[in-house]
Amino acid sequence: MKILIVEDNEENRKLFKIIVESGGHATILASDGEEAVETAKREIPDLILMDIQMPKMNGIEAAKILKSEQSTAKIPIIALTAYAMIEEKEKLGEEWFDGYISKPVGVKDILKVIDETVQRIYIIRK
Repeated sequence: MKILIVEDNEENRKLFKIIVESGGHATILASDGEEAVETAKREIPDLILMDIQMPKMNGIEAAKILKSEQSTAKIPIIALTAYAMIEEKEKLGEEWFDGYISKPVGVKDILKVIDETVQRIYIIRK
């Protein structure tokens, strides 16, 4: 599976890349929301891990654009967020994200959420 990792912090981006690739997935990297939108339209990944707080364009704005474009609307997007509280997750807009991973994260947490999200999304779409 090809996964787009969108994270403005270079160290976090490298860490997520290592974790995702350890699960047997290919990765594409983007450092902000604008780059994420361009990359997703060009590469059409199977899944997007999207940081919420980023410069230029935040993850919510990027997710809204991707979900409104026909070519990218069905790509599952998992929010990477430092918001741990359920109320904050609700404020992010459930309609734009197919899952959430709260930071800081563990290796098993990321891979588990990726697998669960993909299974749920692709079962629904069959």
